Amino acid sequence: MQDDEESLVRRAQKGDQEAFSQLYEENFDKIYRYIVLKIGSPIEAEDMTQQVFLNALRSISSFKWKGIPFSAWLFRIARNQVVDYVRKRAKQATAPLTESLASGERSPELLAEYSLNIEQMLSATRRLTPAQREVISLRFSSELSIAEVAKLMGKSQGAVKALQHSAIAALRKALTGAVEP
Repeated sequence: MQDDEESLVRRAQKGDQEAFSQLYEENFDKIYRYIVLKIGSPIEAEDMTQQVFLNALRSISSFKWKGIPFSAWLFRIARNQVVDYVRKRAKQATAPLTESLASGERSPELLAEYSLNIEQMLSATRRLTPAQREVISLRFSSELSIAEVAKLMGKSQGAVKALQHSAIAALRKALTGAVEP
C-alpha cells in the first residue's frame, strides 16, 4: 500500500486531481474523527477537516516523501488547525451552544442521557495529560495502529502502549466515578 500511496502523492504533486481525490477519500474519516474528538463539535470539525485538505492541496508540493504515511503529514496539519481553533476560541467570550439532536424517534430523556454521556466522556478526557489525549484520539478516533501513532508522536511503540494503558485506566476511573453515587 505504501508504494501506492507514494505514487498517489507524487501524482498529486504534479497536479493530478484524481490522485489527490483518492488521498482525500482514504484519509478524510481519520482526520475528521481526530478533529471532532479534539474540539467536540461535529459541524466545526467537518469545516476544519475541509480546511486541512485545502491546506494540504495548497502545500502538497512541499511534502517530502520519507517513508512515513501521508496521513502523518495530514495529522500535523490537523493538529495545527486544532491549536489555532482552541487559541481563537479561548480569546472569544462566548457561551457554548448545544447542538440539537432532536429526532422524531428519540425521547427527550434519551437525548438528555446521550448528551450527559458525551459530556462525561469529554470531561473525563480533559483530565488526561496532553500525550494521553493524543494517543487516545489517534488510536481510537482515527483508528491508527500503535506503530503509526508512535511514528506520528515521535515515541517508541512501548511508550505509546504505556500512554494508552494509563489513559484508559484514567478514563475508566473517571467514568465509573461519575456513574457511581
